[in-house]
Amino acid sequence: MTPELEALRLENQRLQAELAQAKAALEEFTSSVSHDLRASLRHVTSFVKIIREDLSDLSPAPLPVLGHLDTVAHASGQMGLQIDGLMELARLNRVELAPAALDFGQLAHDVWASLAPSVAGRSAAWQLAPDFPPLQGDAALVRQLLQHLLGNALKFSAARECIQIEVSWALHASGQCAITVKDNGAGFNPQYVDKLFHAFQRLHSAKEFPGIGMGLALCRKIVQRHGGTMWASGARDAGCSVTFTLPLA
Repeated sequence: MTPELEALRLENQRLQAELAQAKAALEEFTSSVSHDLRASLRHVTSFVKIIREDLSDLSPAPLPVLGHLDTVAHASGQMGLQIDGLMELARLNRVELAPAALDFGQLAHDVWASLAPSVAGRSAAWQLAPDFPPLQGDAALVRQLLQHLLGNALKFSAARECIQIEVSWALHASGQCAITVKDNGAGFNPQYVDKLFHAFQRLHSAKEFPGIGMGLALCRKIVQRHGGTMWASGARDAGCSVTFTLPLA
């Protein structure tokens, strides 16, 4: 073996060792989040319940205190959802991909059918390009990706008289397939587009639209695991387009 190849072999061993250490640290982190934080959260929610029971013996119950307990209970619920989001993000980092040829059009139809009951009785126009090329990817993760994106499109278009969602594709300069999910919903301020794909970043208030701001962060991680990229465009009250790339089969 030449000195150059030996140096490359040693460098590869070093990188593999660093990767193993990073995975071990991630496992330790997720275990801590799953066990320790949830244990503390259970204590908070349990004592909120105990205080409510104690107050029920008082007549009349102190309404300001009950309001404060409602706030604590709501915050505890939100924290539980955030922990779930972090756990899912960590899982996506370590899950083993099962790549296979994908019928993306059929996947999109299936996901839309599962979401359609949420807009039953409302006017919703759904347009899907008929000629998606065969793609390569993990079917379960791509389905999860579509559930987040189409679910978001429906959520942020809820105030529209007629919901309009379009899923199209084009060849990307990278040689991958670029897929776009476009809606006619609330849109967003393009000045903050860089925040869209970060965990817990919200561009709308929780009163306007429920959620914890994790969906697009999970979507980006799924796309990255497939070697793709993701971006978005939009404007206030003028809809949103989210585009991601996946490899061709």
